[in-house]
Amino acid sequence: METIRVLIVEEQPLLRIGIHATLERMGDCEIVGETTDPAEILAIAGDGQLDVALIDTGLTCADPLEIARQVRRVAPHVAMIMLTPAENEEDLFQSIKVGAAAYYTRDIGLEELRDAVRKVSRGEYLMNDDVLSRPQIASRVLASFRALNEEEEEVDNTQKEPSPLSSREIEILDHIARGRSNKEIAKVLKISDQTVKNHITSILKKLAVNDRTAAVVYALKHGWITIEKEQ
Repeated sequence: METIRVLIVEEQPLLRIGIHATLERMGDCEIVGETTDPAEILAIAGDGQLDVALIDTGLTCADPLEIARQVRRVAPHVAMIMLTPAENEEDLFQSIKVGAAAYYTRDIGLEELRDAVRKVSRGEYLMNDDVLSRPQIASRVLASFRALNEEEEEVDNTQKEPSPLSSREIEILDHIARGRSNKEIAKVLKISDQTVKNHITSILKKLAVNDRTAAVVYALKHGWITIEKEQ
């Protein structure tokens, strides 16, 4: 059983103690740090020994989303779980944009938190389908991807690299880039939800990325998918 190394970024003592105790009882989890200091967080993330970072979006002593962006920059392999005092669409959008693997309110159950830590440490993406399928969030994610695509086209006209993905995987990535949930993709392609999940797992492994957002960005940068402006 491999040890999951976790960093807790939480400023409220009682909540931090509760998270620590909850994860310690897992038996396969090691808490490698508890801090809200950005420099210390990046030092821990950058040493290559961190698997999961739990980051509270309600931090007042530092900018949690900037911390997440910096962690993604120095340690793209680290899976990030964002905990929020109350669900907020702006925080949710920004969490998706920085590549967080999961987004939960602080009242998440103990077993659900343990399960989430294990799953994201294996590269799973836990943004709920009902969250990702919200029209406002989906449209903003799509617009963000489109802007990135246009920017890349302006600065890089080099030949496209060969894709390691199958035609079906490219097709699924294309649907993800348009803000569609697993259920919506399954309905359009007339396959099961589980088949979609299996394809996504394969995509993440082939591209060596931790989440669907990163996979879409990677595919856009390499020219494997494009996003046309809607008429």
